[in-house]
Amino acid sequence: MKRKLRLQLLDGEFAVCKLKNLRDAAWAGPFVSLTVTDEEISLVCPAERAPRDCPASETGWRCIKVAGPLDFSLVGILAELSAALAEKRISIFAVSTYNTDYLLVKAGRAGDAVAALKERGCEFAGDPVRRGVPG
Repeated sequence: MKRKLRLQLLDGEFAVCKLKNLRDAAWAGPFVSLTVTDEEISLVCPAERAPRDCPASETGWRCIKVAGPLDFSLVGILAELSAALAEKRISIFAVSTYNTDYLLVKAGRAGDAVAALKERGCEFAGDPVRRGVPG
């Protein structure tokens, strides 16, 4: 990686859900993302807050936050991070906000993801091992 990115593994597991309508959205948590298109409504939220009756849901995700805010002129942040994870065959679900980017990885691969990103020079705030990620 050309730049040293500061990352943070958020506590807990997350769910990626497809909703029937906006009334089902869970609005509280360290990270909640709602995406609405003409074809679907998707929600990412803490797993314990995921609606129980949504048509589709997948739990067991861990969330890595890029420390922000990031300037819109920066190029290749997600490309660099996703390339480091792709080399280790770690699948991601990426979400971008106005201020920063988030990468969700399956919980069973979170330790591998942290290690791969550290190998590329990324630093993690706090202690990912203490946050339930194997060293």
